[in-house]
Amino acid sequence: MAIEAPISRHKKNNLKIYIAVCLVASAIFAYDGYLSKYKWSKRHDFYKKHFIDNGGKPTSTMNFNRKSPPFLIGAAVLLAGYLLAIRNRRIIADQNELVINGNEKIAYDSIQRIDKTHFKSKGFFILTYKNGNDREVNRKLSDRTYDNLAPILDHLVAKIS
Repeated sequence: MAIEAPISRHKKNNLKIYIAVCLVASAIFAYDGYLSKYKWSKRHDFYKKHFIDNGGKPTSTMNFNRKSPPFLIGAAVLLAGYLLAIRNRRIIADQNELVINGNEKIAYDSIQRIDKTHFKSKGFFILTYKNGNDREVNRKLSDRTYDNLAPILDHLVAKIS
């Protein structure tokens, strides 16, 4: 029986919120920077203050509103790409080994110690194991990154003991 700990729901939701904020901010800045010059615009007074009353030259605020939307849209695209890249990450604890994100496999007999002193208070534990080169490696696993880590930790402790 394998125990899974998928990527944290909060991490995915935070990325979605960041994407939405970038898109909304780019829409607002684009509206102020490009559409406020028309009389029908609800923000024509912004255009008047930052362009017309400034001698026909855009102020730094107007320049920012005109130049920032592509960067914000780019940031939203990068965040969406990152979200797509991490959506299938997970930790799987099966009978013989711990598999992290499908590519890092840690055999239970190579685990030296588990430091779980901060798991209850801060939500992470540190796994110390020997890799293929007989080098000690510390791996920090946090419940902010993965959901369902408590059963994984219990399974690890039972396998190590």
